[in-house]
Amino acid sequence: MTKVEQIYTGCLAHGAYFIVSGNEAVVIDPLRETEPYLQRAKDMGVTIKYVLETHFHADFVSGHIDLAKATGAKIVYGPDAKTALDVYVAKDGEELPIGNVKIKVIHTPGHTLESSCYLLQNEQGEPEALFTGDTLFIGDVGRPDLAQNDNIDQEGLASLLYDSLRNKIMPLPDNLIIYPAHGAGSACGKKMSKETVSTLGEQKKTNYALRADMTREEFIKEVLDGLAPPPNYFPLNVKINKTGYREFNEVRSQGLNALKPEVLETIVNETGALILDTRPALEFAQGFIPGAINIGLDGSFAVWVGTLIQDINQPIVYISSAGREEETVTRLARVGYDNVLGYLDGGVHAWKDSGRELDSIRVVDTPTAHQELQTNSNATILDVRKPSEYSDGHIKGAYNLPLDFLNQRMSEVPKDKTCYVHCAGGYRSMIFTSILKARGYDNLIEIQGGFNTIKTQNVFELTTEGSTVIA
Repeated sequence: MTKVEQIYTGCLAHGAYFIVSGNEAVVIDPLRETEPYLQRAKDMGVTIKYVLETHFHADFVSGHIDLAKATGAKIVYGPDAKTALDVYVAKDGEELPIGNVKIKVIHTPGHTLESSCYLLQNEQGEPEALFTGDTLFIGDVGRPDLAQNDNIDQEGLASLLYDSLRNKIMPLPDNLIIYPAHGAGSACGKKMSKETVSTLGEQKKTNYALRADMTREEFIKEVLDGLAPPPNYFPLNVKINKTGYREFNEVRSQGLNALKPEVLETIVNETGALILDTRPALEFAQGFIPGAINIGLDGSFAVWVGTLIQDINQPIVYISSAGREEETVTRLARVGYDNVLGYLDGGVHAWKDSGRELDSIRVVDTPTAHQELQTNSNATILDVRKPSEYSDGHIKGAYNLPLDFLNQRMSEVPKDKTCYVHCAGGYRSMIFTSILKARGYDNLIEIQGGFNTIKTQNVFELTTEGSTVIA
């Protein structure tokens, strides 16, 4: 009997896979930390034979190197994979034996040139499941703009993806189970479903990119239409996955250094370390270390870290809710932020008890924000949601400055006006406000609950029309 387990991580909208047949196992697209896979192998009494990589990942640092070192497993990539690491580059159509079954390598270039899918065949040699990586998602396909080079552009990659889908995947049986590498929330696609598993037949019916009558030109246009720029850390993670990294256990050990307030202060002064506060937004607003920025763990933490902290080697010290220190270090390491020097022992209470000052951010409810805006002619509203969210409905007169582009558009935020800031629920707007606060902006006020609350209050006039340029 063959067992397939999807190990899904919501923060990155990522699915890794642990497959067992007989006394052997394979892991597909593992995350940075190896313990979950090693523990499963130990509990089940199996040996991890292969670590299968569908491509060089851009949105996270894979655990392939550490896992191979710990188990002796062979790292496998598909054709055209170019790396100095000790890996096995499989041929298109090659079958890898695992226990009583075989896994067939299917080269499917398009998302990247080396992108490959892995077809699990049962003991009778019949197709059972396809692990599609970033080639085919539930409801979408992988974006074809990440692996551009001097020889191929995004249109060329999209054309390759068209062929891969139609010549390699769509001819497979409709009852084939599809297991993708990502779901909704990942920046590796644009229309992914919240579902994390489907069948090929269902995808042929519902996935826009698999329409039977779709021409190559239509495919290229639809796949490329509406693609947002990828996060800044994507090419850095690709490089790490190709060239190697520090052992995760070493990174974790360093990041779990408990720092007294005076030690943390010295480290910040001597190294220029960023103070990253990972507590919930409203808790952060009530009191934080001056200069700290807030990216809460209870959200798409790793993605926002990678999008907004531009230097992946930036020294970091952090504040977390009690007991979440290891989680913080792990989630930073998943996207390659390994230069974590420790955390504030005792949190902000220890900082305050040491006689050091705390800063705060003013937060007001919707009626208060509306009233103050009515009486202050030198005030404006900043909506930091995505343009698509803004277009679906926003406060009349609000300006749209998406959090994604804060680093590039910070100069557009007026310093001579009081700015009332909101997103959908308060997570992104607090990140936005905290970063500006750390850069010297003292004119920002949070609207509590964001647009989700605003639209239920019937206080502000809402519209779908408006300017995205701040006056």
